[in-house]
Amino acid sequence: MKENVRQELDVLKQMVNNWKRGYLSWASPDGDNQHVLLEFTEEIQEQIYPYVTSLREAEHLNDVEAKEFMAYCYRQVEDLRDQLEEVKTDGNK
Repeated sequence: MKENVRQELDVLKQMVNNWKRGYLSWASPDGDNQHVLLEFTEEIQEQIYPYVTSLREAEHLNDVEAKEFMAYCYRQVEDLRDQLEEVKTDGNK
């Protein structure tokens, strides 16, 4: 992978992490946060996935690199799920 593509993916990772922090601020201590996860997942599917797909189609990324990057993005969804559970737990104390 070329350095400029690596830098582009780093920017996308920062963007995903910024989104995750923003969505965490939507958390409700009552525990009904499924909509937050859905919104975050949709953001990735609508904004990141098509971009990564185009990088793959233009052969800037190979299949493995594209899959690894998308796996990173979806791990952030799982991380947000865990953080939302903590908000729920903290809110019920």
